[in-house]
Amino acid sequence: MNDYQKQLKQLSELNERKKLLLHVCCGVCSVYPLVYLRRYFDISIFYANSNIYPYAEYRKRLNTLIEYLDILNDPDIKLIIPAYDYEKHINDLKEYANEKEGGRRCFLCYEKRLEACFQYASKNNYDYCASIMSISNRKNAKAINEIGLRLQDKYQIKYLVTDLKKGDGITLNEKMNKELNLYHQNYCGCQFSLNNQD
Repeated sequence: MNDYQKQLKQLSELNERKKLLLHVCCGVCSVYPLVYLRRYFDISIFYANSNIYPYAEYRKRLNTLIEYLDILNDPDIKLIIPAYDYEKHINDLKEYANEKEGGRRCFLCYEKRLEACFQYASKNNYDYCASIMSISNRKNAKAINEIGLRLQDKYQIKYLVTDLKKGDGITLNEKMNKELNLYHQNYCGCQFSLNNQD
């Protein structure tokens, strides 16, 4: 059992469901994590992804998430969609435009989206924040969790440390996605990741 699974088991033994604001980057990455995490939390999805370029791609990923939520048919899961502002989001990332995927540009992008999640959570009485980004093999779960823990200290809201690809998470996510035949993007999101596909 992974550390985050132990933490969830301890939470389940409290017999008190906590409110989780869950940053979700796309529909395809959310399939297994939502099924898994809704056992333990009252979940609101925070679709803060102004990093995605172009806007049509942002909408396609959002529509895929909505399609999956319709399939999941859980009225207790709420969807929050902050305003899309690619230019504002990408401005700080431009100096790292030529870096390979998985470097400082990506870490800064994780931080901007997670901080937006914490800011919303602090204003709306959530107990926990988390992100499903750790389900992806292309994402650095260690970096995501380090950012989340820093923001936990800053905002005094608990961060759920996860690596959702572990414990068969990625295998289950891929299997469920094949069965559902959801749209699957082939790049992370920003114009730099689109231009630097390997």
